[in-house]
Amino acid sequence: MSVWIKRGNYNHEFHHKQSQYVVKEYSSAEAMEDRYEHKTHARIQEVVRTKRLDKYVHEEPMIRGPKFLVRLRSHTVFEHTPVKLFCTVEGFPMPVVSWYRDGVILDKSSGRYLVTSKGGIHSLEITRCSTDDTAQYTAVAGNLHGQASSQASIVVKRYRQEEESCPYAWLPFTAAMLPQIHYTKINITFLERFGPVFATEGESATLSATMILNPNLANLQPEAQWYRDDTRLFDSKWVKIETGRGVTTLTLPNLYKDDEGLYTLRMVTKGGTAEHSAFVSVADGPPPVPAAPGAPMDIKIHDANRDYVIVSWKPPNTTTEGPILGYFVDKCEVGTENWTQCNDHPIKICKYPVSGLFESHSYYFRVRAVNSHGISKPSRMSDPIAALDPTEFERLHGSLDVVSYHDEVEAEGKPPGVPAGVHATEIDRTYVVLSWKAPAYSNSGAWQRVNTKVPIRSPRYAVFDLAEGKQYKFRVLSANIYGTSEPSQPTGTIETLQLKGVPSAPGQVIATRETDSSVLIQWAPPKEPNNLIGYYIDQCVKGSKNWTSANHKPHRSTRFVVSGLTKGETYVFRVQAINELGLSEESQESAPLTVKAALSQYWHVFLHYYHLDAAPSAPYDIALLNCDGHSMVLNWKKPLHSGGAKIREYYVDKRRSGTTMWREVNVAPFSERLYKVEGLTEGAVYQFHVYAANLAGLGRASQHSADFNCEAWTMPEPGYINSKLQVCSNVLFIFVCSFCGCKWLQIIKTKSLCHLLYVEGSHEVSCEVDKKSGDIVLSFESCQINEGSQFIWKKDYKEITDFSKGVEIKSEGHHSKLIFKTADKEDFGTYSVSVTNTEGVSSSYTISAEELAKMLALSYDIRHPIIPLKSELAYKILERGRMRFWLQAEEISPKVTYKFFANNKELSGMGHDVSTGIIEFIMDHFTEENEGTFTCQITDGGGKAQSSLVLIGNAFKAALAEADFQRREYIRVKEGPHFSEFLSLHVGDDCSVTLVCKVANLKKDSEFHWFREDTEIIPDVKPDLGSGVCKLPIKQFSLKTAGIYKATISDDRGKDMSQIDISGKASAAELVINCTATGIQLQCHMKYYTSEMDITWYHGETKLTHSDKIVIGGTPAMATMEVIEPVEKDKGKYSIVITDPETSHKRTLDLSGDDRGKVVGGLPDVVTIMEKKTLSLTCTVCGDPKPQVSWLKNGAEVEPDDQYVVSLDQGKFASLTIKGVSMEDSGRYTMIVQNKYGGESVDIVVSVTTETCADVTPAVSWLCALGQDCAER
Repeated sequence: MSVWIKRGNYNHEFHHKQSQYVVKEYSSAEAMEDRYEHKTHARIQEVVRTKRLDKYVHEEPMIRGPKFLVRLRSHTVFEHTPVKLFCTVEGFPMPVVSWYRDGVILDKSSGRYLVTSKGGIHSLEITRCSTDDTAQYTAVAGNLHGQASSQASIVVKRYRQEEESCPYAWLPFTAAMLPQIHYTKINITFLERFGPVFATEGESATLSATMILNPNLANLQPEAQWYRDDTRLFDSKWVKIETGRGVTTLTLPNLYKDDEGLYTLRMVTKGGTAEHSAFVSVADGPPPVPAAPGAPMDIKIHDANRDYVIVSWKPPNTTTEGPILGYFVDKCEVGTENWTQCNDHPIKICKYPVSGLFESHSYYFRVRAVNSHGISKPSRMSDPIAALDPTEFERLHGSLDVVSYHDEVEAEGKPPGVPAGVHATEIDRTYVVLSWKAPAYSNSGAWQRVNTKVPIRSPRYAVFDLAEGKQYKFRVLSANIYGTSEPSQPTGTIETLQLKGVPSAPGQVIATRETDSSVLIQWAPPKEPNNLIGYYIDQCVKGSKNWTSANHKPHRSTRFVVSGLTKGETYVFRVQAINELGLSEESQESAPLTVKAALSQYWHVFLHYYHLDAAPSAPYDIALLNCDGHSMVLNWKKPLHSGGAKIREYYVDKRRSGTTMWREVNVAPFSERLYKVEGLTEGAVYQFHVYAANLAGLGRASQHSADFNCEAWTMPEPGYINSKLQVCSNVLFIFVCSFCGCKWLQIIKTKSLCHLLYVEGSHEVSCEVDKKSGDIVLSFESCQINEGSQFIWKKDYKEITDFSKGVEIKSEGHHSKLIFKTADKEDFGTYSVSVTNTEGVSSSYTISAEELAKMLALSYDIRHPIIPLKSELAYKILERGRMRFWLQAEEISPKVTYKFFANNKELSGMGHDVSTGIIEFIMDHFTEENEGTFTCQITDGGGKAQSSLVLIGNAFKAALAEADFQRREYIRVKEGPHFSEFLSLHVGDDCSVTLVCKVANLKKDSEFHWFREDTEIIPDVKPDLGSGVCKLPIKQFSLKTAGIYKATISDDRGKDMSQIDISGKASAAELVINCTATGIQLQCHMKYYTSEMDITWYHGETKLTHSDKIVIGGTPAMATMEVIEPVEKDKGKYSIVITDPETSHKRTLDLSGDDRGKVVGGLPDVVTIMEKKTLSLTCTVCGDPKPQVSWLKNGAEVEPDDQYVVSLDQGKFASLTIKGVSMEDSGRYTMIVQNKYGGESVDIVVSVTTETCADVTPAVSWLCALGQDCAER
């Protein structure tokens, strides 16, 4: 398209019509915006004068933040003409205006620009424009309460001085004025590259690279782009970038852990990119107090509004410090240096809503971490954020759509329409952010929440102080001076999030070699990520316990390169996952790895899994097979060492004899040890060398060949082999033997005869593990077999004659195998095979100890396979409350066997279905005694499998409740007699033994019977069916009365049965500790006790007797032993031995260490707090195993609810949080910490007052009192 304009006759109308294709005009909404501001101002004044009702909030008229009254307008001009941009700004204090050109601050020192400012009117003038001035210009106004900006474009066009204008004058300069540049590839070669950087917070770091450009064109200079973890970096307060004259530099003047990451330099040209990367590690600086945590990082601001923002961050690593107890969030108003703390008590999650901000004020935020030793240094402060309504924020930045107002509707005095589409845009634990669609018309500039009388100027609002894990519904009303709309449709059910805890530990960690100072770490992600943020990687020299952090900023990927390691040192690694609640448990440690250079950065993972070690050694003995004066056919011998992998490729280089420059012969690799080099000069003398390659990489070059003269051969032809051959598709005329696959090269071919030269055959021993039998097999095959030939196998060059150790030789035709049926670690060595009655056909193979170990492991896996399971052990509750435990295998045979264990006790009665692979066990009576672990073991041929199901705690209680319900439901439906309580054994104080059960749903003809070993017992007193309780006293309880007792209840509606096994054998639980007022008591609970049983207590190997120091006693159901006032020498192992006539049982408890549950510290004796505040009682507990914690108030257990929140994080940090305390919450609170070895309790007196007490101790001061002895558990 072209436009012809005579000089001096410029068509403004046409020009403006075309300008819409050049640049987006920013003034398209100016008229509507002016109208909007005028109407809004008039309406506000009217409301203030006549409609100042309770539902409106009166705001002070002082304008604090900057505001553009007149915004910049875009201009299109011709070159050599002036242009001037105007804007008007107001604010208090008076804002300062800065000018930018294409995002870079304007250089006013050049003299090209004239900037003026007077009374809030600001201007930028370019007195003589050139095409270089085509750009977008921005005015940024700022004061201590915020900032605002306005943008406009200047397009400078060029026209010719002749009668005609440029045919492309309508195009922008960048499209019309540059000459056409043909594609040119620019090669970039880095001369100096930046390497890994290891620095500490507060230091500075510089990354620099120098390069050469070829060709170096002034108008095609490459662009230097810097990235950190794939995020583009630009000049800022924290990053300085300089590029020019073949050098680019990135400087980090003040390092924080936020700066840690992989830095990449990309030099971008039209022909592609050249890039280089290196890792920058930033360690924690010196803490304010010893052992204080590192600073948090990556401070982000979310959902900024007029009076609140939401701050989030990432937690620090705590490899060498104590665990994080919480965080403090600080704020600072822009223009001041006064940092104030936002939260009174440490918060445990990495997200916090900061409220109480002043509208139009700008703030910085930072975060500090707290542990038992103190408070960390503050994090890097956030970018400034203005507390503005989102609508106002968008308007100030020029991206708000034009709002349409309906004068005719307002004149009629109607209230606004109903909001629509109310939904939650963000859901957290204690708040929800709501958004909705404004009604079709709105006669007010402010939305209003009727219930709180707080104006909302945008269809968005955050509702705070919600309960965790609760369900809510919301609706919205709109209002103006005429009234309130109908409520919107309520939202769907919105459930706030609930704490799920830290992530589970990451999976297997694998370390592989990278360079001589770095290692690649890979791991499996955690099974329970729970809003995963990233990972921390720790490293440790093998044999030491000095763990250090490999990264100081959470890493998102499951791959990480650990740099800065010591060459030759052996390291182990571990990984922790992290979310907003903290760090997971450590993963299992990786296998130890010695740091040394890998041969290929692309194949190290593959080599690790497939046990490959190195690239191959060099080929050797390069021979010339044929030459026709223009080409040569070369052959060579394969490398002596393959590197543990099959050799896949060869490469050939050539050079003229007497020169030093090698040149590639083949670009594409080939796999044959035979190659025809073409394009040679007749009469010239050449040398060749060859490379071999496997999956590990390219090996060393061979020794160069002898001098080969490129002259046609005239020598006599070699002999031939008269055998049936099949032709292989290859331009080198290769033939393949039908017997063994060995290869021959045709030198001369005639109609009746093929003259062949042997090149490559199967005359090599191969070693593998049979995939079916698991045997280790050495195989050898050769076509050179004559009549009477035999295969002779040798180990270390001694013939194998001893076949008693599972060694077997099988030979058939051209093939022979040496088979190890029962190989062991002593079978490594050199094995050779020779073929008799041939011209010395032989081969050998060396099995190293390492290779043999790998093959033995593979053989074991083949011979002992694991049966794959479709589903692990699970349960289903059936009718009558019976429990069905089941699992499903991929495939089972009819000969499959299995065992089922409940709490290590084998149960019988399982069944299986071969067609589906399902194995199941039905438990008729599921009771409280069944809490624990259920395991199923499967054996099918050589394969085995095991699966376990743990039912404890809440999971068991839920299953038990469901089983009881199903049983009651069955009874209700069936309406038959049944046992409401099954048989149980009661031992009286006088050692009398009674069997007791309860029956229900009886009628007159219901019959009850007792049995022992299927023989009916007629008791002296008939069962009292009226009371529903049936008892059977057992006189003189002993082995003679032991056995299986049954009780039955039946009538015409059905029959129910209960039985109990009283075998007469001792049955005792594990020893438990009970702390008494006088000492420590060991207790052993027993099902029953008979006169034939003997009980003995031991301390170590010393038998204990009753004394003033040792009190031995108990009841028929429990044996006890109490140590009075224990001292240091009373530590050690205690045992109880219960002996009956058949066998003895022993229970042991180790009291060598103080592993009981206890409180380390952190709780005060007395707490005073004002009403309506939140009280958090937090302390550290320890014990092994991890203790259980319970809270009492005035002796009664505290039931958790919305007000009382009880938590135990990581088994270490116990807390009781009371929200909105009142006078009723005053009293004595007791925390009880206990595990199987014992425990202790701590009392705290809480006093709730209505007035501020001068001596109130802040809650955070408790944290400094934590002890050291158990803090690291």
